[in-house]
Amino acid sequence: MTPTALKKLIEPLQAAMSEFAQTPVRAALDNLFTADAQLRLCHPFGDLTGPTALYDTLYAPLLAAMPDLERRDMIVMAGTTPEGHDWIGTMGNYMGTFVAPWLDIPPTGQLTHMRYHEFFCVHDGKITEMQAIWDIPEVMIQANAWPLAPQLGRFLCTPAPMTQDGLNITGNGDAAMTRVIDMLTDLCRHPAEGEPEIMNLETHWHPRFNWYGPTGIGTSRGIAGFRHWHQAPFLRGMPDRKLDAMGALMSHWVGEGNYVCETGWPNMRLTLSGDGWMGIPPVDKEVLMRSLDFWRVEGGLIRENWVLVDLLDIYRQIGLDVFARLSEFNKTRPLGTIDLGDGMTA
Repeated sequence: MTPTALKKLIEPLQAAMSEFAQTPVRAALDNLFTADAQLRLCHPFGDLTGPTALYDTLYAPLLAAMPDLERRDMIVMAGTTPEGHDWIGTMGNYMGTFVAPWLDIPPTGQLTHMRYHEFFCVHDGKITEMQAIWDIPEVMIQANAWPLAPQLGRFLCTPAPMTQDGLNITGNGDAAMTRVIDMLTDLCRHPAEGEPEIMNLETHWHPRFNWYGPTGIGTSRGIAGFRHWHQAPFLRGMPDRKLDAMGALMSHWVGEGNYVCETGWPNMRLTLSGDGWMGIPPVDKEVLMRSLDFWRVEGGLIRENWVLVDLLDIYRQIGLDVFARLSEFNKTRPLGTIDLGDGMTA
């Protein structure tokens, strides 16, 4: 299918989720997904099968917690991978008034945002596979309920592309893809092949680039910010990281216009060693990292990079139950539903 046809395919789902309600969303999912579609979802949801399980496990509880829930897409791109598979990549924010507990996160009664990266594999006009990471720690932070180490980068509601063209991406993406693959190839040369200079950051990244990391790591700006708030702590904690670049760790790549996206389920293998990472001590345990990413190239350099890593699954792999700690951390806070009424009375 052409990129245009692929994007057209999910328009009914986007419309149903823009003003979220059970009946239209269920109908859109049933029409789009095959009955045996494979659903690869971030922790704690796990792997599921089919649209009914998708709605009941993922969407119904979120809608119950945020009855005015809406989906706001900011990037939608599509194309065929080098292996010949059709994929759609979407990035945006779920937003709604958080009035009832969700995953034991206490409600706030306030507008709440949660970034999503959701990817869909299409065969014969139907979605046969979905890979999705929701930034659940982002909701915990807004509820003042994050039970682990503070993040180094900035916390913010992730913005759309500077160029505001994330919903109108067109054109050949070969040049953007080459830039991103070359950048990742150079990143992996350190430390095995030399000192940090060998990564050639200035060759690949715009001097004013924004790196929008997952909550728990945070957002950084420019090469210095990227090094301080993400890259240096990451490499100190996991110096043996092995990144897939069209390799054997289940990644799929699409380039369209100035944009590139990648599904990685997983796409990186690393050992938590060195001096630890995100408050995790050096447990000397190998983990697999799931990451769903988007890049925007401007003037031949990467200007923006949206990254979601399934951090909760990293904690799971080393035996740290974030949700159990969340419950302990917040055990004295009420978990009932907040009735805001009409705002006319105190």
